[in-house]
Amino acid sequence: MTELLRLSAWELSEKLTAGEVSAREVTAAHLDRIEAVDGRVKAFLAVDGERALATADAIDARRAGGEKLGPLAGVPVAVKDLFAYQGLPTTAGSKILAGWLPPYDATITRRLLADDLVILGKTNLDEFAMGSSTENSGFFTTHNPWDLDRIPGGSGGGSAAALAAFEAPLSIGTDTGGSIRQPASVTGTVGVKPTYGATSRYGVIAMASSLDTPGPCARTVLDAALLHTVIAGWDPKDSTSINAPVPDVVGAARRADVTGLRVGVVRELGGEGYQPGVEQRFAEALAVLAERGAEIVEVSCPHFDYALATYYLIMPAEVSSNLARFDAMRYGLRVADDGEHSAEEVMSLTRGAGFGAEVKRRVILGTYALSSGYYDAYYGSAQKVRTLIMRDFEAAFEQADVLVSPSTPTTAFRIGERVDDPLAMYKADLCTIPSNLAGNCAISVPCGLSPDDGLPVGFQIMAPALADDRLYLVGAALEAELGRRWGGGILLDQLKGELA
Repeated sequence: MTELLRLSAWELSEKLTAGEVSAREVTAAHLDRIEAVDGRVKAFLAVDGERALATADAIDARRAGGEKLGPLAGVPVAVKDLFAYQGLPTTAGSKILAGWLPPYDATITRRLLADDLVILGKTNLDEFAMGSSTENSGFFTTHNPWDLDRIPGGSGGGSAAALAAFEAPLSIGTDTGGSIRQPASVTGTVGVKPTYGATSRYGVIAMASSLDTPGPCARTVLDAALLHTVIAGWDPKDSTSINAPVPDVVGAARRADVTGLRVGVVRELGGEGYQPGVEQRFAEALAVLAERGAEIVEVSCPHFDYALATYYLIMPAEVSSNLARFDAMRYGLRVADDGEHSAEEVMSLTRGAGFGAEVKRRVILGTYALSSGYYDAYYGSAQKVRTLIMRDFEAAFEQADVLVSPSTPTTAFRIGERVDDPLAMYKADLCTIPSNLAGNCAISVPCGLSPDDGLPVGFQIMAPALADDRLYLVGAALEAELGRRWGGGILLDQLKGELA
């Protein structure tokens, strides 16, 4: 493997700025890596090699001409296939949108290009971001580079696997119930769910509009912070966008000082159902923060016990509404359009053929929860519990500056292990869902390999809305100390086998 692939985004940026390497060389190295290993990893749904190289050449020419470029200019990035990118198929991992070419760019796609990053292509995901394993993709399953027989998490398994397989130094995901943090946890990478509304949803194919949050994925905390700065900020095209300054996440990541910081351990996010090796590594990470001067306190968030049930009423209800637009009348797949079937039959047959089993399950569940006679009992009640979860966070943040937990109760499970058990699959997001319901920010950073199976464990840090800088402060402090214990590198330096 060429050394360029092992470098962080920040290290690549420094070499590019110094003229030690060109954007074309960096881009070509990553495209070659994708060609060499993605047949086994299957992180990408579409690779845009020709345009990526042309973008890199243009960046090199502008740099040679003395033009001032963005801090990540020439650094490659992979984008989850929910973001519109003009000229490249955007499918949301669904056959119902197979081959659809968007006529515009998502705001985040546009910001990546404006800051001179090189988009390599679109990554695989669970269909319409519905899943925790990327097994629900309408096209194929993505594999975890640590063990190709295991899942890379979901829904953004492609974005996380691309990082872990050294196919891209940066990637973009979306987090609705943990779809950035949970894949980061099981692949030994860094994944951030920013404050809801801090990153634009314009041009992002919607799953659940009150929950969806685009965010950065990377191999180091500093890289995630640099990408966060590129994609965050107010967008007048998104009615849920927050018109507020972006916190100094890069400064926090570089400072990495937790002296005197109160770190609250959430009592409800641990215990029964949590893998022993996960809890061991979590406890060790807590001890590291204490050694670096943090004050560890225990907090209780009693309504977190109802977060999973609450999420699986609110989210499907919004799914049911958002996916109603895929009706075979305007774009995408159309089945039985032969003049012999009515519009209603064409719609029904198209949705039956184009949507996978998990999407159908959630649409049916959401439609039921919103139906007359059940709305107050289910959806209305879930919204009330959502408010109680928000209040739990508010009370906990009076006792602590950040809250922490394992990112996910277990390490990566085997492909096929939970396909026929939806509840077991949903439980992969037990720790991540509360932050989506409340709208605050959270990050997953690696905290070692489980002694149970030698697979990565994630450490979740949660902070109040618009206090995203605290995530990076704590995450970078933990990363720095654990990196020294791992031999001065990142957790992925311990990756063994054919993809190392």
